[in-house]
Amino acid sequence: MKQFRVWAVCVTIGAGSVTALMGAKGDAAKGKQVFEQCAVCHNADSDEKKMGPGLKGLFKKDKMADGKKISEATIRARIDEGGNGMPPYKDVLDDQEKENLIAYLKTL
Repeated sequence: MKQFRVWAVCVTIGAGSVTALMGAKGDAAKGKQVFEQCAVCHNADSDEKKMGPGLKGLFKKDKMADGKKISEATIRARIDEGGNGMPPYKDVLDDQEKENLIAYLKTL
């Protein structure tokens, strides 16, 4: 019986962790609102360059302009660190806003 309780606790904790991780993902609708400040430099509806590259189909591309593979991690790093004329947004956007923005970028 003791082994069953330990197993049940582990399963419950594990399920809670998965739920928490799944809930931590972004909301694309809220990300679209965050993107409004990005739209000054980036097009969302085309891949045509504005000040920065157009972002339509971003997650369908193999690589960014700097040659890095496109993934949530590399996009988040670019948002945080900036680069190639883009300012860093590490201290401008909170973690949830970044998750929301990434979720929105995936819809483009």
